[in-house]
Amino acid sequence: MWRTRRIAVAVALVLTAAGAAVVTTSTAAVAADLSVSQAIAAQDGRSASVVGYVVGQPTATSTVLRSGFTGDTALALADSASETGTTRMLYVQITAAYRAQFGLQSNPSLMGRRLVVAGQLTAYFSHAGLKSPTAMSLAGTTPTTSPTATGSSGPVEAYYAAAAGKTGTALRTALHNIIKVQTTISYDEVWNALKDTDQDPNNANNVVLLYSGRSQSKTTNGGGANDWNREHVWAKSHGDFGTATGPGTDVHHLRPEDVSVNSARGNKDFDLGGSAVSEAPGCLTDSDSFEPRAAVKGDVARMIMYMAIRYEGGDGWPDLEINNSVGNGSAPRIGKLSVLLQWHQQDPPDAFEKRRNERIYAVWQHNRNPFIDHPEWAASIWS
Repeated sequence: MWRTRRIAVAVALVLTAAGAAVVTTSTAAVAADLSVSQAIAAQDGRSASVVGYVVGQPTATSTVLRSGFTGDTALALADSASETGTTRMLYVQITAAYRAQFGLQSNPSLMGRRLVVAGQLTAYFSHAGLKSPTAMSLAGTTPTTSPTATGSSGPVEAYYAAAAGKTGTALRTALHNIIKVQTTISYDEVWNALKDTDQDPNNANNVVLLYSGRSQSKTTNGGGANDWNREHVWAKSHGDFGTATGPGTDVHHLRPEDVSVNSARGNKDFDLGGSAVSEAPGCLTDSDSFEPRAAVKGDVARMIMYMAIRYEGGDGWPDLEINNSVGNGSAPRIGKLSVLLQWHQQDPPDAFEKRRNERIYAVWQHNRNPFIDHPEWAASIWS
């Protein structure tokens, strides 16, 4: 899954006039890279490029040498040069063409260096790995720039390459396979994520509350009166996934909200009408539904759509689906689809929502909400 374009020094295998294989370097445009954590989550045989720090030589499933290297056939990459936990490492096979330059016995000074490797994401040493490398290069120490939405030929389109030209069920399947590759965070980490993703563009010390629209100090998060807390837009009781790492901590549908407003929404489905919600101008609620203010109706719809595509019954989590009902209770369903599609059309993605999508991708989860990047896909899947 290729994310964006960058210029790097690529290592290539060529043949000399005598027919011998040698490794050469050349400057070329190559696709940008998965992090090690993303690569570990994507062990499905796909071809990908991964960037990480060299942290040792794997010799067994849970054994990585950090000195006294015994061979040039494997190395371990991690997202941090100081990583010691083997479960957070990617084991990389080094085939003959690359051993002279990238084997650790021959090149122990590679420890701690940042490396880009392209190859097949599949188990190695019965451990998350990359095999049959097709390119290896030193990447320096400057992190790869995160992609931004730059149009139909830009890096966002590279992220969605596997979905190009698809519609209906085929599109849904392709998008699920793309966005399920993500870094998960804990429920405690969500606090800091929201302080970043929902930062007030006019006041960096504040977040903007989803339903209330109020700008409030980042430091006032908690459970007290007028504090803000973590609103699950896809109510966590709809599928009973709670706050465990997974859908319960997925920042794509978690937003800061006033404690009492969060309580007023509860686990209600989304629909039109009701009585005014105290402290949330423009919001309405009744016994079984909640209607957000006009400025975020589309945001809510696209968060719900994301959840329905991301969580399809794998990963040990329920299969979340949108239906055209309210009062769904603890079933892994939420509605109303017809209303959410209407809101999606009425309130297209704005700058705040697009920035939020970028921050989640670049910093927190490394996956995207496709309905922010491609609003037209909603109708293709659900109409």
